[in-house]
Amino acid sequence: MKNLILISLFLFLISCTGEKSDSFFTPEKALRYFKSVEDICNRDDGTLWGKNLYGPMMFIDRTSRRIIANQPDNDGILKEKDGIYTGLYPKELIVSNTPVQFGSTLFAMTPLPNVEDEYRIKTQAVHSLFHRFQKESGTFTAGYNTNNMDEKEARLWIKLEWKALRKALNSSGEERQLAVRDALIFKGANRELYQKYANDENRFENYEGLTTFTYTMLCSNSADEIRQKLIENLDRVYAMQSYARSYGFIHGALYASLLYDKGFSLQTIKSDDFDLGKEVKEQYNIELPPICRDVAGSLAVNYEIEVINKEEEKRLADIKESIHKQISIFTEKPVVFLELESPYFDFEPEDIHSLDTLGTLYNTMRVSDNWGKLTVDKGGCLVSNNFRYLRITAKGFKEEKNRISAEGWHLIINNDWELIKVDQNYFLRKLMP
Repeated sequence: MKNLILISLFLFLISCTGEKSDSFFTPEKALRYFKSVEDICNRDDGTLWGKNLYGPMMFIDRTSRRIIANQPDNDGILKEKDGIYTGLYPKELIVSNTPVQFGSTLFAMTPLPNVEDEYRIKTQAVHSLFHRFQKESGTFTAGYNTNNMDEKEARLWIKLEWKALRKALNSSGEERQLAVRDALIFKGANRELYQKYANDENRFENYEGLTTFTYTMLCSNSADEIRQKLIENLDRVYAMQSYARSYGFIHGALYASLLYDKGFSLQTIKSDDFDLGKEVKEQYNIELPPICRDVAGSLAVNYEIEVINKEEEKRLADIKESIHKQISIFTEKPVVFLELESPYFDFEPEDIHSLDTLGTLYNTMRVSDNWGKLTVDKGGCLVSNNFRYLRITAKGFKEEKNRISAEGWHLIINNDWELIKVDQNYFLRKLMP
């Protein structure tokens, strides 16, 4: 027994050494980043949200699954070495910015980038810590459906709204007041068309938008830097082909910034469907027309509507080209179909492309559901517009017990599920009792 323990320990040390040599994230750097993030949180010390955000957190290397944490877990799974706590994150679980219960401790989880980017590591750490705060508070949830934001008219209105918000951020006095009014009119025109999505939009803008605002605030050194970072983030999202899973990251942040400038306490937000735009209307004492669309069209000429129309025409042309290139991958046999029951997605917003009525193409993605975990590294997967089905190519299909792979992806299936072949395609189903 003693020899077995020694052999296991020896193998563990070898594996840790290998991981260390393959990653830029050495124990020394980990300690430095933990200290830096703690200092960032201590500078705020609860001013923004009523609580210091620093707490249990872990960085995870997606390739090796190595955990580097700032404190032990309650169950003693993580082991202390060189002032940090390390372990391995289970392969069947998703690595993302969401908080995770690990060893009976709620950790903020931050995936490490492939190459070192100091600003990104710090902001994503604060991003993760704020999601942990949201989880603890029980106020904010991550579930929402904003597929309407990929429809042409919705994109026109939101681009006009962003141009007005950009003007508001870069101005003051009466000019800012008018820009905020225009933004709210464009927002109102959009909401009038898609009223049934209003609560989902609010939840997205609160969950991710307030997160973006928080890490931008805490990781910046001046009001000018905050404004600069918000605009840089806006430009990045504005250029994306799909807004359905991305717009809320910056949209909520822009409105939070306007509220903050008026001295509004974000700590008073006690509901995940809190309407940031409505609160901005109150704080800036703005009167809106009974029907925003009646005046929004005439205002649009002041915000480069012709340029926006050309951008959207090009987007539709690009989508048609993408459909032509991608349609055979996801519609011609053999294809693997996965039904989504209660999925959790992890992806980069810039990796999303709308394929119109076919659904949304995710170039890379990690998704976990009742049936297991799917990782798409290349080639993409197609998710239906109602988020009920996912399609991936079956080219190069290989199956070994509960591990299945094909060109560009691999799937780990839970024990009570199976993949069956029907005609030339494959379908995932729960085992019959």
